Amino acid sequence: MNSSELEILYEDNHIIAVNKKAGQIVQGDKTEDIPISELLKIYLKEKYNKQGNVFLGVVHRLDRPVSGVVLFAKTTKALTRLNEMFKLKEAKKTYYAICGNKPPKDEDTLIYNIYRDEGKNKSFIRKKESKETKTAILRYKVINKSEKYFLLEIDLQTGRHHQIRCQLAEIGCPIKGDLKYGFLRSNPDASISLHSAKINFVHPIKQEPLIITAPFPKDNLWNILIENI
Repeated sequence: MNSSELEILYEDNHIIAVNKKAGQIVQGDKTEDIPISELLKIYLKEKYNKQGNVFLGVVHRLDRPVSGVVLFAKTTKALTRLNEMFKLKEAKKTYYAICGNKPPKDEDTLIYNIYRDEGKNKSFIRKKESKETKTAILRYKVINKSEKYFLLEIDLQTGRHHQIRCQLAEIGCPIKGDLKYGFLRSNPDASISLHSAKINFVHPIKQEPLIITAPFPKDNLWNILIENI
């Protein structure tokens, strides 16, 4: 992939947002695949004919197999303010997940103690709170279904490692394609059926409400389930 293939959702002088495809990485990792952050620097350097290094701040991340909107800062001032906004949970992120099992309730708030095992790159639910755990909170609602699958809308209230994947698996609803958290089969493209569809926040410089949305993956099942929502 090169910088010309990036799907830019929003850009101004202070921030830029991209629709991440499943399989892409936001920042560099041990695979040495080229991350979106580096492709964006190339894109900005070429578009604005910039000399020297280009500043780009990573505001938040999505797991490699997850798709959807990712926000970056083009200035240090925007990055500082966005970091504070995300820390204070002032930015609202809405996800959609496809699961093979119906959740116990049509809608619910899940609150768990979550523990990240860095060696296994996996998170686990712990019954008791400890210094190793963090509180993970999300609210879900079943909004559509097909013959075999259920579509959940998820309001993410904390940003823990693999939080949505781990919490849905805990209630018996692993996300379609997510072998790591208990789904039986992988998706053909190695994605999992989890999409970050929308970020709602106040612009860090203009101080105006802003909603950035990302188109859903081009996939027959997604097309069926998101129809009429």
